[in-house]
Amino acid sequence: MRFLIHRLRHLMSGLLAAAAVTAACAQGAAPASYNVGATATGIPFTFLDIKTNTIQGMMVDTVQAVAKAGGFTVNVQQTVFSALIPSLTASKIDIVSAAMLKTPARQQVVDFSDPVYSYGEGLIVKADDGRAYASLDDLKGEVVGAQVGTVFLDMLQKKGIFKEVRSYDSVADLTRDLALGRIKAGLADQPILAYQIRQNTFQGVKLAEGYKPSNVGDVCLVVRKGDAETLQRLNKAIAAVKADGTLAQITKKWGI
Repeated sequence: MRFLIHRLRHLMSGLLAAAAVTAACAQGAAPASYNVGATATGIPFTFLDIKTNTIQGMMVDTVQAVAKAGGFTVNVQQTVFSALIPSLTASKIDIVSAAMLKTPARQQVVDFSDPVYSYGEGLIVKADDGRAYASLDDLKGEVVGAQVGTVFLDMLQKKGIFKEVRSYDSVADLTRDLALGRIKAGLADQPILAYQIRQNTFQGVKLAEGYKPSNVGDVCLVVRKGDAETLQRLNKAIAAVKADGTLAQITKKWGI
């Protein structure tokens, strides 16, 4: 009887140890799926497809390709641009995939993956504005604008030479005011402006010829500060989609 009890205790100890190891492995396992934040107003990077009611665009294709290469899935959620980083730090989303430039200020609160694309700001003016603008200094004393939450709004505010700097919820709102003559010029993502103008979405405005961007930066996938595991996983997959030509095909598809 004592022998049987001893054997049962030994068996139970083994089962408990195995369960503990299994639980530890499960806790350390990389997630099978991530929630991704993307905006609805950043075409061609991210936008809401009204036919499917889903977020589409270059950065959506990119994060999906990265997920496939990395062996995980993503759930893309619509998020206002200014709420992307707050949503990330609050763990409402796990990754940001949008037209968000890597900046020193943002690096203080979030971590950026290896770059997937690079570009600078575009200066937009009324279609009938014949003046040449080589830099922002040519707009001294004017009313200008940019989208809230972007580095471009920070640029204009820090410049300190304008009569007024107005903020807008979207680039569409910005271009509407510009076409109506309420502001003299605006700053936004150059690829977004160029794409929308080609599609005749933004009417009555144009990109200022000869303007030289002063804030060229990298577009990356963004994760919570200190999330080294997810960052390493993303970077490995990004390297794969660059190497096999997938990323180049995506940028070509969206004409950027």
